[in-house]
Amino acid sequence: MALVIDLKPGEKILIGSAVITNDSQRTRLHIAGDAAILREKDVMQEEGADTPCKKIYFLIQCMYLARNPREYHQKYFDLVNEVQGASPTSAIFFMQINEKIIEGTYYKAMKLGKELIAHEKELIENVTQQATAK
Repeated sequence: MALVIDLKPGEKILIGSAVITNDSQRTRLHIAGDAAILREKDVMQEEGADTPCKKIYFLIQCMYLARNPREYHQKYFDLVNEVQGASPTSAIFFMQINEKIIEGTYYKAMKLGKELIAHEKELIENVTQQATAK
């Protein structure tokens, strides 16, 4: 079964290593095959990975797009250990993400990575509120 993607005018999509930019009209693509596919909104640039959890998301994205995802595993697991040490509440996210990475379902791991980023944002907001309340 093909993946169906609707693109807005000017929206970009990454298919394999090619970036495709939609023209001025809505477009519907039917894509069959095993190529890595990312919408523009899901792509994180390296310079945008400015927090530990965003760096983790970026590494998962690199795994998803790489011909050899394992080349990013050590860096990923080292960073996960660091983050878990600082934030034990993130363990549940890492259990789920690690399961997807081991299965090789990197896109699903990326989706869970977005949830991890939201959790990190909430933690940072809570710490900031507590600091300003003192």
